[in-house]
Amino acid sequence: MSANPDVVMGVEVENPVMPYLRQDRLPHIWCPGCGIGTTVNCFARALTECGLDLDQTAIVSGIGCTGRVAGYLDLDSFHTTHGRAIPFATGLKVGNPDLKVVVYSGDGDLTAIGGNHFVHAARRNMDLLCICVNNFTYGMTGGQCTPTSPVGAKQTTMPYGNFEHPFNLPHLADACGAVYVARWTVYHVKQLTRAMKEGLNKKGFAFIEVLSPCPTLYSRRNRLGDGVDQVKYYKERSKINNDVDTKDLSLEFQGDITVGKFVDRERETWLDAMNNRFTSVIGDKYEPYGVTNGEK
Repeated sequence: MSANPDVVMGVEVENPVMPYLRQDRLPHIWCPGCGIGTTVNCFARALTECGLDLDQTAIVSGIGCTGRVAGYLDLDSFHTTHGRAIPFATGLKVGNPDLKVVVYSGDGDLTAIGGNHFVHAARRNMDLLCICVNNFTYGMTGGQCTPTSPVGAKQTTMPYGNFEHPFNLPHLADACGAVYVARWTVYHVKQLTRAMKEGLNKKGFAFIEVLSPCPTLYSRRNRLGDGVDQVKYYKERSKINNDVDTKDLSLEFQGDITVGKFVDRERETWLDAMNNRFTSVIGDKYEPYGVTNGEK
């Protein structure tokens, strides 16, 4: 992919996404039909609209196909160890409260080996945006079952169909205390971009689940066609319902999908809670953590 403007019908058109990508690392590694690149496009467009200082924005990912996102975005980025994106991001935020920190990884990385960190970051209301690209499988390591794989889906570790009940991720995030919870698919590019923009501007633990096809492993093993077939399925079987209770957002194998923004509330962040607690106990002798220029 060239860094130069595209030429459409003889007219140079500048791609607004390109300045946000590390163009020397293109082309990317994702398979044809994979939806991860679509989520990156949405995220880059959200960056163009959110009004954040990108020099004060950092992105952290774990291991896996989605974990490669951090390496392609032209931000301060950190590709961490498997399942440890959230604690690493927590350290960044606590060490430099002025940063806007984004965690961007897959369902296996965030909810299996990283599940404990996910639960407690939401409980503490750490000021992070967490984007989970959910393709129901471990795409980089061979197509094993993950905590979100629907019952009946075939995986390399469940060749006769998964029999384990999967996580309902929006409900998990909601129950643990996240202040913003949304779910979209890679078909809903405008809604996903808007959700990412809202998440970037939200103070507290914001969580966005993005359903995305994995045509190479998950779709092939389950005879679901290619990436286009799955996006058609998202179009035909998705229903927007912002008012639904998150308990009712479980996903069945190739069943109906409820998408929307389900939670948008205010709650004291972990850092604010710490500062308020110390101030109430110690009084004027306590300098609030993270405050700059001597201001209180």
